[in-house]
Amino acid sequence: MITFGSREPLAEARGAAHYERPVAWVRGNKKGSGYLMHVTNVFHRLGYELSEDGDDWDVLWSHNYPFRELKEMMTKLKPHQRVNHFPGSGFITNKVNLATSGLPFIPRAFRMPDEKEDLLKHAKLNSDLLFVQKSNNHRGIKIEKLDALDLGADGSFVQEFVHNPLLVDGYKFDIGVYTIVTSIQPLRVYIYEGDVLFRFCPVKYHPFDPEVRDKYVVGDDYLPTWKVPSLAKYYKDLGFGMKRSFDAWLKSQDKDPEVVWDAVREAIRNVFYGKEMALVQATSHYPRSTNFFEMMRIDFVIDDQLKVHLMEANMSPNLSSSHFKENRLLYEQVVFNLLSLVGVGRAVHSASLAPSSREETEMQAAQKDVMVFPEHCAASCSLEKACDKVECQLCKPCLNSQQQEDLTRALLEHQRRGMCRRVVPPSIQHHHAHDPANMSGLSPENTLLTEWFRGQCLLDQALCS
Repeated sequence: MITFGSREPLAEARGAAHYERPVAWVRGNKKGSGYLMHVTNVFHRLGYELSEDGDDWDVLWSHNYPFRELKEMMTKLKPHQRVNHFPGSGFITNKVNLATSGLPFIPRAFRMPDEKEDLLKHAKLNSDLLFVQKSNNHRGIKIEKLDALDLGADGSFVQEFVHNPLLVDGYKFDIGVYTIVTSIQPLRVYIYEGDVLFRFCPVKYHPFDPEVRDKYVVGDDYLPTWKVPSLAKYYKDLGFGMKRSFDAWLKSQDKDPEVVWDAVREAIRNVFYGKEMALVQATSHYPRSTNFFEMMRIDFVIDDQLKVHLMEANMSPNLSSSHFKENRLLYEQVVFNLLSLVGVGRAVHSASLAPSSREETEMQAAQKDVMVFPEHCAASCSLEKACDKVECQLCKPCLNSQQQEDLTRALLEHQRRGMCRRVVPPSIQHHHAHDPANMSGLSPENTLLTEWFRGQCLLDQALCS
């Protein structure tokens, strides 16, 4: 339930000048190095007061996972407080767990030492495959023969190597897609489409030599987009971002970039649907899941057939431009769009994120804005037992207060999405909105939300995606 009110009297101790500003607590080890500078810059521009302690705050931005270090605090959050991580996000960002999940788009991987025998059988049946061994620290990756790998290393995994990467000017690359989770139950996931992080290996892929890691492993000293000649003319000379520079180059090769991005969106959907129950369970230990949101960077490799391979998901991805100054704009736009989407960057001025009145909330999204399927609700869902029918559950007489609040949050996110686009529930083409979507396997909460977006799409094409 949405709780109304202002900051508690504790705020008065700060003095009247501070009372009118919401407070952000940006937390991380060695902050003095500046790796969170772009985060604090965005909070400043949004009108936040920055706190150096864990007292009265509206938003906690924690570089580290806060549910161990601040365990007690996380169980006592006020309704309006927001935290930039979800409980259980490690089910996705833990490299071993994700790689060995068996989900689509992820190169096959084997957990060591438990799946050693399965790996050996698989390698015997596929003698042309190459393998790399990885762990959660992501260091020391190198292609080796199986007999040179440490197949007894606990906490590691051995994964098929994508041997035929798409190359630009001879360089292998990966792409990092900034992905935002705003709700777990129902599930709502967005990607930032304003740009994508492209990182190129510093040495050309061919002639291939597994001893030269810089040919196939993207490290900290990667080759940036503006130093790749075929992309530099779009990026530097014509002023495009990384994603649009790549798209233009791909079109020049008579290839369709939407093949890549459609697959990226589908891969991300698969990950979150596949891990949904684990996230729901982890979040259930806290009073409200609405306190939390999460932004992660999901990395992909594209092969020469434009097939995408999901490699890993990074919790608290790098947002420091100390190595590449040109990345400042990307990072600040990502953070700004994220905070706007989740309601931390607000058009309504107030002393805190707690709505001061029902009128303030209704001004932004009222009950009338949430209602869908007017003809159907009027014709088929007005009888006493109509709410027993699934098709009537989105009509006003059947919606409970929790469902209405969830739908209001979804509508507000759409209004504030900026350069973010929804991937869960998936977007809908307007001419398909008259037909119910295939919702087999979805939870009741996800089914209701997916159907609601279809209803909104019929009323307003802007809500189709």
